[in-house]
Parts: sequence; structure tokens; C-alpha cells
Amino acid sequence: MKKTAILIIATLSMTIGNAQNITDGLRYAEESLLGTARYTAMSGAFGALGGDFSAMAINPAGSAVFLNNSSSISLALIDRENSTRYFNNPNRSIDTDANISHAGAVFIFNYPDETSPWKKFTLGVNYNISRNLSDNIFISGTGNKSIESFFLAQTQGIPLNLLELQTGESLSDLYQYLGETQGVGAQNALLGFQGYIFNPVDEGNPMNTQYVSNIASGNFDHEYSKISKGYVGKYTFNMAVQYTDNFFFGLNLNSHIIDYSQSTILLENNDNEGSLVNTVLFENNLSVLGSGFSAQIGAIGKISNHLRIGLSYDTPTWYRISEETTQYLETSREVDSQVITEIIDPRVLNIYEDYDLRTPGKIGLSAAYIFNQKGLISLDYSYKNYGDIKLGPDNNALFIAQNNLISNSLTGASSVKIGGEYRFQELSLRGGFRYEESPYEDKNITGDLEGFSVGFGYNFGDYNLDIAYARAEQSRKQQLYNIGLTDTATIDAVYSNIIFTLGFNL
Repeated sequence: MKKTAILIIATLSMTIGNAQNITDGLRYAEESLLGTARYTAMSGAFGALGGDFSAMAINPAGSAVFLNNSSSISLALIDRENSTRYFNNPNRSIDTDANISHAGAVFIFNYPDETSPWKKFTLGVNYNISRNLSDNIFISGTGNKSIESFFLAQTQGIPLNLLELQTGESLSDLYQYLGETQGVGAQNALLGFQGYIFNPVDEGNPMNTQYVSNIASGNFDHEYSKISKGYVGKYTFNMAVQYTDNFFFGLNLNSHIIDYSQSTILLENNDNEGSLVNTVLFENNLSVLGSGFSAQIGAIGKISNHLRIGLSYDTPTWYRISEETTQYLETSREVDSQVITEIIDPRVLNIYEDYDLRTPGKIGLSAAYIFNQKGLISLDYSYKNYGDIKLGPDNNALFIAQNNLISNSLTGASSVKIGGEYRFQELSLRGGFRYEESPYEDKNITGDLEGFSVGFGYNFGDYNLDIAYARAEQSRKQQLYNIGLTDTATIDAVYSNIIFTLGFNL
């Protein structure tokens, strides 16, 4: 089985990209319901309310609603449960993480001239997890496609002499050379050839470009694991003002970070008559780091003592992303009644050329009704066109093709959030509901998301403690590979968060 240590023999810059696609764009464009406990308990319906650090993150005018210098920090317990079904075989997996979901402070500067219509100016800093990327998926079942189709599809047309080791050449040397000159597909072809998954049609011809499988057709038992770790974070510098008693305006300048890793492992077994290879273990590891920038503007208006409305606009986020990968293959075959195991471990870290990603902007509209000091109800609506996701540079033919596919496959999606709060002296009870449309034109790929939340808080005077629980459900399809073994599993995902927030008046 796979050795745990990976020796980095060389790094390389790929001339052909690492097949960035719709999945990569959506991974960093969608958002999770994470932040303060009050925000989470009301399902994020805070655009017209303000006075909360996560509210400030969605409508920058929200910081001008604060009455005092304030700070807070939140701890999130994040749980993700996946129920999978692959050829009618069910499985269940759970991933649980604990993170600081938010930390921030806001400072109030009142105007000294009480006759001025400008009442105050605020400065705020905030950190918020935009999206939790940790996940654990396990899929198993018996299908009629083999992983050999993944390797064979990328090998046809490659000359045999590019896949054979030359005198004095190591596997790592050839793997690195193919990555630098031919791309990822040729590296996959090398793994499959060295693992005896296929043979050349004309073994004696170094210019042979046609290959046949060593795995016979029939049934294949699959165990597929996808383990992901990481997050998208947002650091915000906020400026806001209050004009008269009724209008609040704000600006956010945001710095975004991506820290993500993913490992996929497929174990395939078969006992099909005529198969020379009966077991295949294929592992791919991906590491991603990225940074980006965006801005937000927003306004909140008091229509009356009870009614508030909010408006916000998020610019697109412009990312610069770097990726690294490693691969490993292990196969078993029977020769003269003996089982021979082939380990193909290049032990090379592939470093790809950085690429650009632009995620779409968002428009938000909101309204809230305040019941004096007893409570409130709030409604938020937002719209984001996921078809506007763009990979770059713009002159790259592969990215042009992917961008066309994105614009044809993804669509605009609306989000509706409803939240309420009831206050009984120092105790506040909260609840909310949210609905988010699928970013896909075809909702069979990913369905709509629905969720609810509850929570409570207690104000101790100089500090407050809030707790929230949120749960949401969404169904989607998980395709094992983009080429060859394209069978899909159905995944019913349940997202659950418990948030604890401790806030202080400074």
C-alpha cells in the first residue's frame, strides 16, 4: 500500500493546466452560513439591521448602527454528514471541525458638532470564514466501468517511446519530463502503462500510438474516498457613516484567502475472466493556496421608527490561485499463479502555473421591522449569477473552453433568508429560515438548499454571550472522474453548525 512519506524530487511548471473547471469555480464562489451566533441564529437575515459583525460583512453600512466601541469572537463547531448511494449501495460519512468563524472590532467616532447632520463615523476590522471546505465522502458499490477507461482515454495517440524508460532514466525523471512537455494526460498515461493497466497494440514499434486494456469487461467493485480540508476566509476593513438619524452608508475593502487540500483514493477490484490486472489503487492529492480582493458598498435607511430597508452590492472577487499535486498508483496482477504488485510512485511534486479566477458579484436587498424593544423580523434577498465565473488568463484555450462551459451550465441563483428575534429583558430568542437556489441550470447536478436555525443570547451589560444552531440540506451528484470512469453517486448532504459568540463593549 501507499507509503506515507512523499519525497519531493523536483518541482515543475506545467505547460498544460491542471484541468480547472466548474467545480473549482463553484468551490470558491459559494458561501457558508458562518459568522456570529446572532447572525447564524437568524439565518443571516441581517442586511437591514446592522449592529453585528457578520451583518457588517454583508452590508458595510451595518457598522454605523453600533452604539459603542465593540468587539467579539466566535467559535464554530461544523459538522457535515454525507449519505451516498452508488449503484444502489448506501454509505454514510461524517466530517467535524472546530474553527474561529469570526473575530472583529468596531470603533465609533461621534461628530462633536451636535447640529451637524453627520452623526458619527465608524472604523471596523473583521475576519469571517466565507466558506468551510472540509468534507468527507465515501462511495462504494459495483459498476460495469473500470478505472482503466480513465487511463486509456488519455493514452491513445501518445507514442510508446514517451512511456518507456530510457537507459539511466528513472520513473521520476520521465514523469517530470512528461509534465513539462506534454501535460497531465501524459503523466496519467505513464502511470497506467507502468502499472500494466494496458499494453501497446504493436509492442515492438516505438511509434505505436494505440493501446488495449489488460482489464476485461465485467463487474468492478469500487471504494472511492474524497477527503477535503480547508476554508475560504475574508479579512475586512470597514468604513461607515451615519447621516441624520435615518441613513447609514458603508464601504468594505476585503482581502480573501484560500487554503484547501483534497485527496481522492479509488480502490478497484475485479475477478473478471481474462483480466490480467485485478486490483487498482489510484490516489490523487491536491493542495491549493489563493488570495483575492473585493469591495462592498451598502446603505441602510430608516423609513420609520419600525421599518428599515437595506441595499448592498458586492463586487466580483479577483483571485490568484496556485496549485500543487502528487499522484500514486498501485496495481496487482497474477502471473504464473503468483500475485505481482506494481507500485508506481513518481514522488514528484507538480507545481502548476498560477491562474486567475473571478467569482461573481452579488446584489442584496433587505427589510426589517422592529417591534419597539420586544423584537424584530427581518427578510433578506440576494442574487448572484454563477455563470459569470471566469478562469484566466483569457488567452488560454483551455480556459476559454471551460468559461464557455461554465456560462452554459451555471445560472443566476437567488437566496432568501428570514429571521426573527424576541427579547425578554436581557434574554433574546432567535430563529430563521433560508432558501438558496442551485447554481446549475440542471438541478439534478446540484439541488436547491434549504435550512433553518435557532439560538439565544444573554446580555450581561459589559459583555454578551450568544449560541446558535443551524442546519441545511442539499442533494447533488458526485462524478468519480471527468474522463472514462464517469459514473456518478447521489449524495444527500446535511450541514450543521453550532456557533458560540462572546462580545464585549470596549
